[in-house]
Amino acid sequence: MDLSRIDTERANPRTADIDKASTLGILALMNEQDHLVAEAVRKELPSIARAVDLIHEKLAAGGRLVYIGSGTSGRLGVLDAVECPPTFGVEDGLVLGLIAGGPGAFVKAREGAEDDRLAGAMDLKVIGLTQKDALVGIAASGRTPYVLGAMAYAKELGAAVIGLACTRQPQLAEFAEVMITLLPGPEVITGSTRLKSGTATKMALNMLSTAVMIKLGKVYGNLMVDVKATNDKLRQRAVNILTAVTGVSQEEAKAALSLAGGNCKTAIVVVKRGVSMAAAEAMLQAAGGHLSKALGEE
Repeated sequence: MDLSRIDTERANPRTADIDKASTLGILALMNEQDHLVAEAVRKELPSIARAVDLIHEKLAAGGRLVYIGSGTSGRLGVLDAVECPPTFGVEDGLVLGLIAGGPGAFVKAREGAEDDRLAGAMDLKVIGLTQKDALVGIAASGRTPYVLGAMAYAKELGAAVIGLACTRQPQLAEFAEVMITLLPGPEVITGSTRLKSGTATKMALNMLSTAVMIKLGKVYGNLMVDVKATNDKLRQRAVNILTAVTGVSQEEAKAALSLAGGNCKTAIVVVKRGVSMAAAEAMLQAAGGHLSKALGEE
């Protein structure tokens, strides 16, 4: 294995003496390098946009979004997946995150699991991946066997396959319909892809899921109107959203949300259009869940 050809394994000349730096010097060097990450993501916006459209097409037709990776890459995929239900009100299972070595590898590293190519395909078989789904294979190095096996299997099924890597000429591209290649440069500490590569990956995943959810109608303006009010903070957030959109008082907003079973979008339609809950639900369904359409704003 020739690691010298992988960008994430190259030594960074800017941080060659980081072990001799003061505490503030260490942090300054890390911060300097972090400034390169956003620009690396910006350069890949066209590829990220193609991936968003591909994922949206699958989800709009009843499919799922599945992230798969190992180590830091896998954990970032799991993190993005588990945050989608409370943030955007989607059902559990619409966005899934798989990590080499299974769920336990999220909290206790199982580095050897990434070398099992067959396990990648097997994990997709366990969740019943089909051609209706979209798979995002994440590997900073661009060559992780576990991820390659998963992507090869998904492509064979006819699923939408997207690759995300942080090195030039990633092997993932062999199986990817869309390849996102983020190049933030060599790491502050050679090979520690939880640093700049991890940050770049997190930014790209934020874009993928957020843009897809916006296109699915989970956002009105810049408000998360499909928020699931499952705790005190989120219940108050729903109240605040309702008052901001409709102009009603906090107490009126709470009453409307109670009537709508806690569904913020339904409550907004009830208040803004002066209709019953059943009528509001029907209007939202006819609008494909897009609040602006249900309110007659498009």
